[in-house]
Amino acid sequence: MDKFLINGGKQLKGEVVISGAKNAAIAIIPAAILSDEACRIENVPNIKDVNAMVRILHDMGADIHWVNRSTLLIDPRPIGTYVASYELARQMRGSYYLLGALLGRCNHAIVSMPGGCDFGVRPIDQHLKGFAALGAEYTLEGGMVNVSASSLKGSSIYLDVVSVGATINIMLAAVKASGMTVIENAAKEPHIVDLANFLNTMGADIRGAGTDVIKIYGVEHLHGVTYSIIPDQIEAGTYMVAGAATYGDVTVTNVIPKHLESITAKLEEMGLEVTEYDEAVRVRYVGKLNKCNVKTMPHPGFPTDMQPQITALLSIAKGTSIVNESVWDNRFRYIDELKRMGAQVSVDGKLAVVEGIDHLNAAPVKATDLRAGAAMVIAALSAHGTSEIEQIRNIERGYEHIVEKLQGIGADIRRITVRDDEEAQAV
Repeated sequence: MDKFLINGGKQLKGEVVISGAKNAAIAIIPAAILSDEACRIENVPNIKDVNAMVRILHDMGADIHWVNRSTLLIDPRPIGTYVASYELARQMRGSYYLLGALLGRCNHAIVSMPGGCDFGVRPIDQHLKGFAALGAEYTLEGGMVNVSASSLKGSSIYLDVVSVGATINIMLAAVKASGMTVIENAAKEPHIVDLANFLNTMGADIRGAGTDVIKIYGVEHLHGVTYSIIPDQIEAGTYMVAGAATYGDVTVTNVIPKHLESITAKLEEMGLEVTEYDEAVRVRYVGKLNKCNVKTMPHPGFPTDMQPQITALLSIAKGTSIVNESVWDNRFRYIDELKRMGAQVSVDGKLAVVEGIDHLNAAPVKATDLRAGAAMVIAALSAHGTSEIEQIRNIERGYEHIVEKLQGIGADIRRITVRDDEEAQAV
């Protein structure tokens, strides 16, 4: 069993280079199978979720391999199936993008229900509503989603709720459908814009990505491209908050500052000094860490994927803060872990009341999900003493080289392997 061992109380100072966006990568990689030629995708984060998607496509017959540590070459032409591996696909949420991609490629897709972090029900009713509007039929049997169509035809689709997953899946299915598809009440996240840019570079005709109305004019063929994925706004935000929590001075580089505006605004409200550059953002502690209220919202609001991290920071801020989680149910499961370190937090449904304290104390904790794990790392970095974090596989689903990156800015963090005889060996 692997753990992180963190000796807290060290100021983080220096620069962190941000990797490609996880949420963009797990949509763009399956999108490549819509191409009639090979695609070269750059700035790909080498993380567990990406590697799971690579294995799924490989099992399906794609010629897919790493050219270097951040570049994937994908030739989808050898794929001869519309069925994704059940065991691999059920491990990650993003596997459901194979539904839209395979439907667009083969007019048929069989993929397991989504897995990933367990912090609430992940209904795919809006995805299926979109597929049905395009002319597909579906069945749900044995944990598998079976979607098929004799042909796909453009349609107008209104999403009952703003759904990133449904927006992406409908885009993937519609890009080769005949006629025009309109998605209303579409999600506007940066990785949706990145996917649209990738598909358009291949020859698609998608307009309006980044707004709440997306129009897709179907095309017959998509060609191969070389494309670079956008930087990861959530990874960047995590290191920004880690710098703040350790009273440090951290600069995140290889970022798009506009993507970080909602995070920047809250850090400035808390009293931190935030400086934006062309492709970097610097966060510096200047003697204040004040309370603030946070409500998660679809983009461009404060991202739900940053809620656990900002809550960890608020636990050591002066005053009482209120965190409103309006996107996911049951995303406060990590609070019990944070309270092990002395945090004063009470939860009532989708609201958390955070009473700031002087400092956290080290404790053994676990990463209940990906972003909760990031929050535990931030809490441990700021705490007095040495903490152990278990279930780090959840963290490594979305953070590339997190130990090395944190060590590079002054953190005392190690990955250890605890063997059956309970002896910990540093690795």
